[in-house]
Amino acid sequence: MSESQAEPTAQEVVEELRKIKVGDVLVSSASMFASLAYGKLAPDLRDLEEARLAIDALRALLPLIPEEHRRDIQEVVTNLQLAYADAAKGA
Repeated sequence: MSESQAEPTAQEVVEELRKIKVGDVLVSSASMFASLAYGKLAPDLRDLEEARLAIDALRALLPLIPEEHRRDIQEVVTNLQLAYADAAKGA
């Protein structure tokens, strides 16, 4: 096994984690919840309970999202809520 393929040491992992900004993880998490919610609202895979949970998680994260991303995430939440309401009417 060459040096470049070696598993990272615990120290290297810790150093990489120290570089990560919490705000970036929050935005990434919000994006994941939005994707999950949209997926759960798809007509062929509809799962309203799971969609609602993903939307609620996204709403809970919203106040913690860095200001420069908050408006975009709020727009996504609004669109998801509308899509959820449409899906729930058709259920």
